[in-house]
Amino acid sequence: MKQLKQRLQNGFTLIEVLIVVVILGILVSIAVPTYLKYVQKGYASDAKVSIKAILNANTVFGNETGFPAGDIETLEDEGYLELEESVKTKWQFEITETEVAATSLEGMKGGAGERVTFYIEEGIFKGYGQSEQE
Repeated sequence: MKQLKQRLQNGFTLIEVLIVVVILGILVSIAVPTYLKYVQKGYASDAKVSIKAILNANTVFGNETGFPAGDIETLEDEGYLELEESVKTKWQFEITETEVAATSLEGMKGGAGERVTFYIEEGIFKGYGQSEQE
């Protein structure tokens, strides 16, 4: 009992402190990359929702006019699509025959130049914020 009391008064040894620091370092090295992936997925979800809206609007436009729209501006001008201003300040969209892509702008917190692409034939998203199998 006397030894326990004496040890509690002396505090922690250097080895005990180092072990705690190493354990914390390991936990942080695992947690931070996982957290960053979740943040990227959150930023990319904005683009994914808009890409789906663009695809739907382009399909309706194509069914009514006989040909698909060549760009986002046509869909907006004709009243088939309405993107929020907050999305337009973060992402720039482009349509081709095989894909719809969103490239991040300076207004996006994740940084400019990130790209999310939806491949129409495959029906999958690839790029920023997407896991390898998506």
